This record gives sequence, C-alpha cells and structure tokens, in this order.
Amino acid sequence: MCAAVLLGGTGCAGVPSGGQVVTGQPAERAERVDDPYVRLVPVGPDPEWGPAEIVSGFLAASASFDDDHRVAKQYLGAKSRWDPGPRPFVTVLADRIVAPQVVRSENGQATVRITGDQLGTITSDGQYTAAPKDLDVAFQLARTPQGIWRITGLPGGDKAGLILTKDDVERSMRTVNLYFFAPDRHTLVPNGIFLPVVNRQTLPTQLVRALLSGPTSWLNGAVDSAFPNGTQLRGPVDIDNDVATVDLTAGARAGDVERMSAQLGWTLRQLSEIQRWRLRIGGETVTAEGMDSTQSVYAWPENSPDGPDAKNKGHQNAYMVGETGALGTLRGDRVHPVVTGPAGALSRPAVSPDYGEVAGLGSAHDQVVVAAPVSGAAASRVLLNAREGARFTAPSWSPDGTLWTVESTSEESALWVRRPGQPPVRAAHWGLSGREVLSFRVARDGVRAAVIVNIDGRPQIQVGRIAHAPDGTLDVGAFLPVSSELQDAVDIAWRDYGTLAVLGRAKRDSQTLPYLMPVSGSAVTTLGVGSLGEPETITAAPGAPVLIGTRSGDGQKICRQRSPSQTYSEWICPAAGRDPYYPR
Repeated sequence: MCAAVLLGGTGCAGVPSGGQVVTGQPAERAERVDDPYVRLVPVGPDPEWGPAEIVSGFLAASASFDDDHRVAKQYLGAKSRWDPGPRPFVTVLADRIVAPQVVRSENGQATVRITGDQLGTITSDGQYTAAPKDLDVAFQLARTPQGIWRITGLPGGDKAGLILTKDDVERSMRTVNLYFFAPDRHTLVPNGIFLPVVNRQTLPTQLVRALLSGPTSWLNGAVDSAFPNGTQLRGPVDIDNDVATVDLTAGARAGDVERMSAQLGWTLRQLSEIQRWRLRIGGETVTAEGMDSTQSVYAWPENSPDGPDAKNKGHQNAYMVGETGALGTLRGDRVHPVVTGPAGALSRPAVSPDYGEVAGLGSAHDQVVVAAPVSGAAASRVLLNAREGARFTAPSWSPDGTLWTVESTSEESALWVRRPGQPPVRAAHWGLSGREVLSFRVARDGVRAAVIVNIDGRPQIQVGRIAHAPDGTLDVGAFLPVSSELQDAVDIAWRDYGTLAVLGRAKRDSQTLPYLMPVSGSAVTTLGVGSLGEPETITAAPGAPVLIGTRSGDGQKICRQRSPSQTYSEWICPAAGRDPYYPR
C-alpha cells in the first residue's frame, strides 16, 4: 500500500511501549534534523479493490502527512469532510492491522471491522499518553455510481483523527522539546511533544509555531510563556547560512525580548542546521540586551532547566553518612566529616541547595528531622511524625529551598511541603493520595517530580507536574508512567533534566542494577558493569558521577564508576558509608 523511501530529513520519534512522553531529552542528545528517516510514499485506491482492501489502503496512506493527507482522502466518499489537519489526534497501535474483517456487505453498502492492540494516544498538541487497551472500531463503505468502493463513515465521524502503528509514528514524527518558564520566571522547563514532519525545510517553522501555541495539556497551568497571547509567525522561519530568522507578529512587542529569546534559543538549538538566529517583530530586527543582532542558539545558559550553574554541578561534592556515623562530604574517594552527633547519623540525609540545612529520616523512617547549620554538632529537631503504620520517603529539595516528602502507607499517601520560613503543610491537591509512594524526587526545574509508586503490587516509575494556584495552594498530580521496561524499582534521582538514574530490575534481570532512564520514554540503558552487592540508594547530578549506596558482606559502601564519563565503565566501591546525596 505504501513505498518506503530513505530520505535526508528528520530523525524518528520513539513511541514508548509503556510510558508517556512528558518531556524531551537534553538538546545535546536530541535527534538531529538531518538524520535520515524513512518516509512513506502512499498509494491511492485501486478501482478493483474491495471494502477490506480500501480500509487497509486508507490506514496505510494516513501515515503520510504530505499535501494535507491528499492521498488518504482519495479513499473517502465525495461527501466526506474529514480533515485531520497538520497536528491531528493519533491513536497509536502496536502493529499494523493485516486482516480487516468485512462484517456486512449488501446492497452496495459494507461495514469493515478492525481490531488491534492500542498503545496510547497523541493529542493535537503533541502530548503522548499511554493508554493500552483493545481497539475495536468499524468503517462504513458504499459503492459509487461508478461501482468503486469508498469510505463513507469513519470511526469518530468527520472529526476522526489518525490510526497509526508505532512504526508509522516513528517514521512520520519526531519528539522535540518546547521550552516554557517555571513559576520563578527564570528557569526553563522542557515540554516534549510529537511533531509530524514532512521535510526538513518545514520543521523549523513547525517547531516555532508549536512553541507559540503554548504548552501541552500536561504542563498547562504549571508553566508560563513569555510570548503574548495571539503571537504568531509572520511567515516561515527562514534559514540562510546557518542563521535563522524568526519574524513575529506585532503583538510580540508587548513581550519581554530577553525571555522570548531564551525560549526560542533553547527550542531552536535542537535543529543542527541552525547555529545562530535573529528575532524580528513586525519585520523589524529586535536585539536582546547584551546580544548582537544575531544570537547563538547556545546563549541563555542561565535559564537551563538544570539551573543557572548547570555546568558547575559536576564539580560539587556529594554528601553521605560515613562509617563513623557522621554526615560528611565525599572528596575523591575519602569521606570528610561535616556534621557530628545525632544530626549526622540521619537516614537518607538531604542537604539543601544553599547548604544551610540538612533534612533526613529517623531510623524507622517514621520521622522527618531537620538540622542546621550543616557543620559541627548541628542542632536537630523533629519536623514531622508519621501516623501509625506510615513511613516517609527520603526528603527532596527544590531549588527555591522548599522541602518535600511523602507520608505513605500501603493503601494511601499524603504529600508534605515546607516552604522556606514556613511550617510544613499537606499539599491541597495530591494526585497519588490513593497509592503507596516509595520515592519522590523534584526535578531541578521545580515543576516536574518523579516518583516510584506501587501499582497493582509492582513499583512503577512515573513523572508528574507541580502547579501553583493563585491562592498559593499546590496541585501536584497528572502522574503518568515513563517506561514499562523496569520493574521493582528501588530508588530514583534526576541525573539531568531529561534523564533519571534508577535502581531497578529489568524483566530479564535477577538482581537490582543501575539504569539511565530518559523521561521521554525512550529505551533505558544499563549503567556500568561489575558487582554492586545489594544496591539500596542512588544519587546523580549533571556532569557528576552517579553514586550508589550498597550493602554487601563487608558492610555498606559508596560505589562509583572507575571512569564516570564512560557508560559501561566498571563499578568500584572505595568508600565506606551509606546514603549518598548531591545537593544541586
């Protein structure tokens, strides 16, 4: 029904078989627009085809976005008003439907039934959500006066979207990041979407238009855009000698040029043919403060989702509890005590981003304890006591100094939040209140949170979003699975804004191992080789070695890779101690 052609164009989008695309991968690892991709050249209907062949041909032709689905529309009756548009709703199936069933055919009318395994859906804003279930829908067909079969009724009517296979999506779409601002109006938050691609020339324009249309439904209400409502492109994004020109409508003059530039620069850097770009509003070039008329796509590092000091995070020292029971810093492979006494022996200690306070758990994980300063015999106090039968997750800090922990039983949970200078309160809206939560980690952008949650008796990794209401209350929810490749997850940490470091077990494994898990839902990768004993805790930071707290016959150790820059470098465990943690 279609011919596969290898063209110079965009890379492919990976559909997660058991997860949800909530954010893209860091730009330096994003797919390049000039990677080759497989493009389907659709075939129109044959006059001799019967109802089942017409439906099969229509489904195959739907995977081509050329000319506004011109070929797919040839399979429809003359009265059809079906128009999926450039960014349609998509139902994603695991495999191609090979045998449509004609369940009725009489008097020039026919009904064709198709069934398949649905993986999920992609909404018109590009948001992928895992929604596995059995698909069972019907097409209505009729003979034309010329005696040829055409589709007269689609599942969902004229407003129906597309039914594509996972392979179709990987050929015709790619995942890209759009960037919006966190509530602090400074930190950018990546919003990953699936974007249909026809050719390389149109992709920059599609990408900017998607950015101007705002965040997906998943992040809507949690992030902000610097572009005034109604801002549009005046024409296609023009590229000349690696320099792109983005010309916005006059309404953009009401926006903040610096913040708009940061959003555009971070979004455009994913396209390898663009190295610099200029901003025009109403046809006139505008220049951000401190910038030339053309600016590098790698400008605005201070707005990184990993924080303004993202490049320096690899040089920070990790904290851990040493074998003497004191909280210390790990410098090289030696532990240097910092906090002594009861405050130094807390379980799962977490030092605040400003290094002014440490939070941890009591030995039974039924208390949250804080201590300050992070030196000497720091004075400690109990911040929270769990109710009977409940335990707290390891404390997590967001960049603004807010402290987070989840109080959980086997049947329910509550999220506790302590803002700087305020007492802890329960989050007003907590999306996992009816679930047992085993781990909770806030991303460095302060908007996304990763959790390990018990789903039907199995720990599952999910990512949700943190939305701030005007009255100051929090809505922490919209948690959706990242990947189904790992089971029995033990601990998680944000390595960077697009990747989680995870202790878990793949279906083929008999023991817990460290993995890197892209939050885009792409395939997970193992990290390092060699024996680790029984891994218990993990910590990570941009550019810094992943550290693992493990237990073996000779006690508790802190493990790192011999050559941290190499994914498959051997694990070594040179330091005695437990519970490593990076503050930033």
